[in-house]
Amino acid sequence: MSREVRTGSVVVDRIGELVTNDPTLGEGPLGIVRDAAVVVVDGVVTYAGPRAGAPVAEHAGRLDAQGAAVIPGFVDSHGHYVFAGDRAEEFAARMAGQPYTAGGIASTVRATREASDEDLAAGVGRLVREAALSGTTTAECKSGYGLSVVDEQRSLEIAGRHADEITFLGAHVVPQEYADRRDDYVALVAGEMLDACAPHATWIDVFCDRGAFDADEAREILRAGIGRGLMPRVHANQLQQGPGVQVAIEVGAASADHCTHLSDDDVEALAASDVVATLLPGAEFSTRAQYPDARRLLDRGVTVALAADCNPGSSYTTSMPFCIAVAVRDMRMTPSEAVWSATAGGARALRRSDVGHLGVGARGDLVLLDAPSHLHLAYRPGVPLVRSVFRAGARVR
Repeated sequence: MSREVRTGSVVVDRIGELVTNDPTLGEGPLGIVRDAAVVVVDGVVTYAGPRAGAPVAEHAGRLDAQGAAVIPGFVDSHGHYVFAGDRAEEFAARMAGQPYTAGGIASTVRATREASDEDLAAGVGRLVREAALSGTTTAECKSGYGLSVVDEQRSLEIAGRHADEITFLGAHVVPQEYADRRDDYVALVAGEMLDACAPHATWIDVFCDRGAFDADEAREILRAGIGRGLMPRVHANQLQQGPGVQVAIEVGAASADHCTHLSDDDVEALAASDVVATLLPGAEFSTRAQYPDARRLLDRGVTVALAADCNPGSSYTTSMPFCIAVAVRDMRMTPSEAVWSATAGGARALRRSDVGHLGVGARGDLVLLDAPSHLHLAYRPGVPLVRSVFRAGARVR
């Protein structure tokens, strides 16, 4: 179902600023500890706190942070890694003034259907490795560019060899061969396609927006997935104010993703629910669209996550540091809020309690920055500040 986790043991010492995301361990919501150490044994955090109190960990490697900052590994809760080809020409056309629509997905569907399993797997592996180099230690991956029973199933099987959380997105758009038979395609997704794909996924997603699926179609597909044991999440309110957020809340989704165009009722409903609003700044950056207003959500008490939304059409990036910088600059988040949302927030969006923080018992996912503070992730945009990355205590960079 998901990639194997190789574990290791390490002591990271002489940390100038440790972000734990556990307020019981340090200052503020980020639980910041100064002059700190982290101990990971067999993949699990056994100590995070002042270095003077760190226990001796036999048989663990030691890394001297030399006064730099350490943060939890990024949790990227929204990614579309399984595809073939690219859409660079489409991007260039948008930069020349052409508006973004969901229609370009069809070209990626054609390329993906024509690609071999080996080529698709190579592409997924490359993107997951690329994400790890910028600090991502937990990655979600969706299908959605096959849109046939065979191609959606193989997309999920390939994704499962590389990513941590796997999502069935047969309801990305209606493929061209079903353009005049929407009801038949909805029935296919909720029936035969779901039967083939459910064993290879944990989540089910629907793009509920203009040019994709309406509220009734989304409900039918999501409820069918829930009936097969999959947990729901929703692409919601990216292109216009619509029913996506309300559908997410109705079905008890873990996350409503995009949340660009929200009414006051949407914001209040999110605040009263357990649904995480996952914001995807790369999409607005790459389409020159209106950014979601994170400040509005945060001030109403909505839980906010940040994710990269890596895809070939509207956000071809795997860099969570880039997303943090854009969220601070253009979505009215503070640097600390953005770092929390890219780590603990992403974990909330995946309903994971073992990642996104460095409390005792968490998986030993951590990032050593080439900077004295987490603030530099927004303060120094575009600079390669990730020095070392550990996943479950094993060094991946």
